[in-house]
Amino acid sequence: MRPHDNRAWFLIAPACLLLALVGGLPLLAVVNYGFHDIFTLSDVHWVGVQWFADILGSDRFLASLGRSLLFSALALAIQVPLGIAVALLLMGYGRHAVWGLMLVALPLVVPWNMIPMLWLGLVQPQTGLIGPGLAALGFDWKFTGSHSWALILTMDTWHWLGLVVVLAYAGLFAIPPAFRQAAAIDGASRWSVFRHIELPRLGGALAIVFLLRFVDSFMIYTEAFAINAGGPQDATRFLSIELGEEIKGFSYGQAAARATLYFLIVLAVVWAFVAATRRREA
Repeated sequence: MRPHDNRAWFLIAPACLLLALVGGLPLLAVVNYGFHDIFTLSDVHWVGVQWFADILGSDRFLASLGRSLLFSALALAIQVPLGIAVALLLMGYGRHAVWGLMLVALPLVVPWNMIPMLWLGLVQPQTGLIGPGLAALGFDWKFTGSHSWALILTMDTWHWLGLVVVLAYAGLFAIPPAFRQAAAIDGASRWSVFRHIELPRLGGALAIVFLLRFVDSFMIYTEAFAINAGGPQDATRFLSIELGEEIKGFSYGQAAARATLYFLIVLAVVWAFVAATRRREA
């Protein structure tokens, strides 16, 4: 057998070094600051695990964690099935599907800070394009928590559905035509084709979708802050809102500890998902 060639590591070494510089060093700095009380860069005092204990022992933290997990679960439950359905629909258009993909992917290029402004303009009761109709139906996103959630979920779905559609379409397009032809010869129904041929081969693409969308939706901030800044009555007070308030209040030590906890939570969820996926494949 030929000896194993490790020269490929030299090709990815620059990327690994860059990742360590822009990702690893800031992460270590944040973790370190989480054990200190920071007044200025020259006035830093060691407090140990005090910030971590205060955060974990807070009822507000547990409530915000529950809201963030619920929001991520709802976002995934809506966007993944809808994205797969749109991808299946576009598969029937053959070469012309590229126009549909471009259309659904268009919101992905809209800057994050512009999305809540765009939707707030649409739902204004007096001047918005759909605002008067929503007001006639009793929709009140300012003072009703469920309506605020509905608006934020709609914005998030509008923004990120294109990512799900593109990845699902790529997975469907990669399936060899022979599989569908064999199923057609056997007289399989459309549901049987999707369940036994298409869905199992979408596993890789869907795993990427779940990971990317969970991480992003779990730490949603721009939309929730611009819509109601955590209100009404803390109904949209997610983990990111808590972190943003501490940063704006110059509580950098506590904010660093909170950011470290958030990183560990996301890391734990991602690890559990990857472990479950590997166990299922084995």
